[in-house]
Formats: sequence, structure tokens, C-alpha cells
Amino acid sequence: MKMPDSFLWGGATAANQCEGAYLEDGRGLSTVDVVPYGPDRMKVARGVMKMLECDSEHTYPAHEAIDMYHHYKEDIAMFAEMGFKVYRLSISWTRILPHGDDDVPNEAGIQFYSDLFDECLKHGIEPLVTICHFDTPIDLINRYGGWKDRRMVDAFVKYCTVLFERFGSKVKYWLTFNEINMLLHMPFMGAGILFEDGENEEQIKYQAAHHELLASAKAVSLAHRMMPEAKLGCMLAAGQFYPYSCSPTDVYKAMECDRDNYFFIDVQVRGEYPVWAFKRMEKAGVKIRMDPGDAEILKEGTVDFVSFSYYSSRCISSDPEVIKNKSRGNAVISAVVNPYLESSEWGWQIDPLGLRVTLNMLYDRYQKPLFIVENGLGAVDRVEEDGSIHDLYRISYMREHIKAMLSAVNEDGIPLMGYTCWGCIDLVSASTGEMKKRYGMIYVDKQDDGSGDLKRIRKDSFYWYKKVIETGGEDLE
Repeated sequence: MKMPDSFLWGGATAANQCEGAYLEDGRGLSTVDVVPYGPDRMKVARGVMKMLECDSEHTYPAHEAIDMYHHYKEDIAMFAEMGFKVYRLSISWTRILPHGDDDVPNEAGIQFYSDLFDECLKHGIEPLVTICHFDTPIDLINRYGGWKDRRMVDAFVKYCTVLFERFGSKVKYWLTFNEINMLLHMPFMGAGILFEDGENEEQIKYQAAHHELLASAKAVSLAHRMMPEAKLGCMLAAGQFYPYSCSPTDVYKAMECDRDNYFFIDVQVRGEYPVWAFKRMEKAGVKIRMDPGDAEILKEGTVDFVSFSYYSSRCISSDPEVIKNKSRGNAVISAVVNPYLESSEWGWQIDPLGLRVTLNMLYDRYQKPLFIVENGLGAVDRVEEDGSIHDLYRISYMREHIKAMLSAVNEDGIPLMGYTCWGCIDLVSASTGEMKKRYGMIYVDKQDDGSGDLKRIRKDSFYWYKKVIETGGEDLE
């Protein structure tokens, strides 16, 4: 089995995890800049610990990251050597609009991305751009409270207008928000939300969700007007929920969790809220404030394709004793350990068949083209004395997931646009803030303590993935 020649093979990164240069050339401060490494990381990411500036008591690896800001030509050349047809990246909002809604964009930031896109196109690589990847300008949080406030919609549209005007001739594929459903699990990282004592947190999260959904719809409509040939997608953290047992209560619990996970995408694809969502919100004491015309905005701004990250399936139970044995995958705190699956060093369970299940479930639900924009294994890599890195565990993980993807396309008929593995080059982990949790096929000499000369080294997986792309997935050995 193999993929058609038009299939977009590539890799994915996020600005806040690889660029570094966090205050260079006029860039403003963003949420991702103030989320520290260490035990306070998830407290800040979830909005329960307030941190709107950096301090001397914490470390922030993303400030330098792998310094792609100054190494992008070298990095893109290595992507081209692997045979990439597409490179998924994100734009740093505050590198374009330092305060989030400036009337005049930062020309140094514009120039950086323009040069980066030119470098991609020179090598025959299509940019796939995430407009907002866990990235809310701090100044908008100070003034508006982040996505709690409807004024964020206008700020986002202003930002998108600049991107489409300046880069519309260079970029065909766009995603509005990265893992938009993570707003419910990491409100500060996902939407710049901080909670005060006594607030109805569910009300705040779902109101912020409404604002992001409006912003996404407006961006899609704007893009279709300004760039008629462009394709706009949504993006979620995916992974099917399995019932822990065949107990009907476990089956129903898994269905509820899937619905929660697909809530945002239901709106972005169908242009309206699902009926169950209103009942769920009513039960939680949530009533979304909607302005006249909101329903029409959502209906007119539906996406062209559905993209998603997949690292693992999830398992859930209705039994309070069972759910004590929680897994540690991708901030979904309610998932439990699936006894039939192995786990990575960080407790993420490995389920290649789950990718095929997820592809089928997503297409059955939406009938839109799909795009796998994140899939990979975080692991500790060892550099041998001769400089080689034998990451056979990563090759094994990717091989089995690509096999499942091939089966979904060739045997199930799923229309799949492309596959961008996460992250094609080592970068700062979003979940833990570590460098030692490496995903890349290119090693970067940067350690958790800040040491390292940033040298790039090809891992064994680099050469393996190059062969996979050359053969359209036919040769996976």
C-alpha cells in the first residue's frame, strides 16, 4: 500500500516551542512565554496560578528554544532533504502585532515569516500555517481578560487580515486554532483565561469557546473572500475514547467524552451548536451570551477540512475506583490506563490501530477531508560517541501509525490530505517544558539546563522517514 503522489508528507512545529528570540525585533509577550518549566507549569497553563510576566524564580526554556528564528534556513534545508512536501508551522501573534491589536504591524515580524515562506517554497515545500497555536498576547489579557471578552474576536480578525494580506500569495493551507478543545483543559495556555475566586469556571470556559468559534468562523469567511484558492481547516486534539468495559454505563461515559472532545469541531464543520451541548451547558449552569447575527456568522464560516493531532486513544470508566488509575496523555485528565496498551516513558499509551479508528470516526461524523497534523513519540535520545542517534523506538512508533493510516486510506477509503509528524525537529515540550522529551527526527543540542551549542544532528529516523516519503509509504522497513 502507498499514498498517491498528491499526498502531503511533512512535519510540524509551533512557533512558541522552536523559534526562541522571544522579545527580539519588536515581538511582544505572549501566554506561552510566561508558562514556566517545572512543577508550576500546569498550574499556570490551567489558569489556577496567575503569571502574566516572567520572574527570576522560574525558568522558561521556550525563550530560546532551539533558536529556529536564526536557524530556519538550515532547518528547512534539512526538511527538504527528508523530502517534505509540506511544513506545518505557526505564526507568533505578537511577532506580527506586539500588543495583539496594533493598527500598524511589526514589519520585522512580517519580514521573518515572509522570508521563511520563501525558503519553504524554494525547496518545493508548501507551508501549512496555524494562525493561533496556544498564543494569546499578554497585553490583551491585561486589557480584556483574554478570550473571556468578545473584543478578542475583533483583535483576532485584525490579526488574520494582516496575515492574509501579507502572506496570501505564499500560503494555501491555514488552520485557525491549534487543538481548540484544549481550552477546556488548559484555559490559560489555550485562551489566556485566569480564574478568580467564586467565578463559574464552566461559564467562563464555554463563553470563551463561543468567542473563539466566532473568531474562527469570521477568519474562514474572510480568507475565502481574500484568498479564494486557500483551504481553511480546524484542528483538535483527537483520540477516540474507549469504554473501559462493556458495561452500558462505561459505553455511555465514553460517548459523552467523545462528544465533549468534538464539541468545537461540530460547530466549526456544521456551523451550529449540537443539541446535546445546550443541555449539557444548562445542567452545568452555563448560558452562553450570543449577539444577534452570531448564528449566521457560525453558519457562513464553516471549514474546508478537519485536521487533528493523534498521539493515543483514551480509555474511560464510570467506576470511581477504576478512574483512580489515570493515564498521563495530553492533558486529558479523566482518561484511565488501558490494560491492553503499552506506554511511553511519559505514560502516553501507544495505540496505532486507534489512529485508524479515529480517522474513520471523524470522517463518519463530518464527511470532510482529513489531515493528520501531529503524530509522534516523545522520548529520551542518546547521542553515541560517533554522533549517531539510534532512535529505533521512534521509527517503530511511526511505522505502526503510518501502517494504520495507509489502511484507513486504501482499505476504508478515508480522504486524507496529508501527514505531518510532530515535531520533525526537537523542540520544547508543550506539556512538560522539557527538551529531554524529544520528538524530532533532527536532534538539537539543547538541554534542560540551557546548555548546548544548538548543533543539528540527523537521527536514524531522519533517513527512515526520507525513504518512507520517497516511496509514498510503501517501504516502511
